[in-house]
Amino acid sequence: MSSNTCDVLVSGGGIAGLTAAAAFGTAGFDVVCVDPAPPITQRDCAGSDMRSTAMLQPARGVLEAAGLWERLSQHASPLQVMRIVDAGGDEATPRLTRDFNASDVSDLPFGWNFPNWLLRREMVARLAELPNVTFMPGTGTTSLFTRERQARIGLSDGSSLRARLVIAADGRASPMRRAAGIDVKTTRYGQKALAFAVTHAIPHENVSTEIHRTGGPFTLVPLPDRDGLPSSAIVWMDDGPASQARMEMDVPAFEADMSGRSCHLFGPLTLASARTIWPIISQKATRLTGERLALIAEAAHVVPPIGAQGLNMSLADTATLLSLAQERPEGLGDRQMLDAYHKARYPDISVRIQGIDLLNRASQMSAPLLRDARATGLNALYALGPVRKTLMQMGLGVK
Repeated sequence: MSSNTCDVLVSGGGIAGLTAAAAFGTAGFDVVCVDPAPPITQRDCAGSDMRSTAMLQPARGVLEAAGLWERLSQHASPLQVMRIVDAGGDEATPRLTRDFNASDVSDLPFGWNFPNWLLRREMVARLAELPNVTFMPGTGTTSLFTRERQARIGLSDGSSLRARLVIAADGRASPMRRAAGIDVKTTRYGQKALAFAVTHAIPHENVSTEIHRTGGPFTLVPLPDRDGLPSSAIVWMDDGPASQARMEMDVPAFEADMSGRSCHLFGPLTLASARTIWPIISQKATRLTGERLALIAEAAHVVPPIGAQGLNMSLADTATLLSLAQERPEGLGDRQMLDAYHKARYPDISVRIQGIDLLNRASQMSAPLLRDARATGLNALYALGPVRKTLMQMGLGVK
């Protein structure tokens, strides 16, 4: 790789971008990865991403190919059971609980959960091991000029790079997507999500628990023990003003509120991190490619945090791109490769966005009759064994 050329330029140093850089670098391509914000790789630093990510079964293959699984496996919290609790009655107590066990469809867990800050730490360390990968935190992309044979990318430090393929992993407001003139369709729900970590007295036993009441799900995902106590990552979706008010609550009031919302299934919850908040939307790019450009992750699709689909869809994007690049290395970034990428990924993305949209709208139901209908529907799906197994396989991305 010369000083101003590379095979692949990855715009975006979040989890999806770092994974793509590691995957293409491990496969032997010369890669440059840029991001305007240096990654925060410590749990208790200001601005640390306190969300967690459940890597579903297919994601493991991507991580192995990128040389990341060996680093990450020792930090994994297996997700053996996904428990859905409907607490939509007049009182905040469980009235219907259904367990979906991975053993019904696989010898492996549904997936493995990791704190996002830890994923970044291990991914940055992996990039440092790869001599053909250059990571440039603190530098962003500012312009994109393409021709049939290559792209020229302007960087925020005043320099430019030439690449055969540009991978836009630069978020829902993707500068590279905008530069390519690719539109998006956005759906807003009036919700915001809070993310934080807690400790609790009752062990989670590697069960991911999603509690439905109104406004959106309250989801607890297992984390490794913290300070000798069971720990979980929580994503709490609700109407925007309610979430914002909780973001601003003092800690004792917030702990009382979230313990009640959890139906006290794990005993009193103790806040063990800062709180972060973000708006909930669905978004889909009208096309996944431009000349010499491929969109992945939130540059291509954004979904509410339900069913651990978001990043796992992103890793499927990377796996598809890498497979196409390895099939025809001489065609890296050309029109044939990018058309094949769009054709392979767009239908699956569209179906998953539509499905998650329906699930999220169901989770917002507040009228008693609608809440009852949600519980009845869950019970009916669970009772039909073949349907239950098919839904679990679809959620895993397993055919």
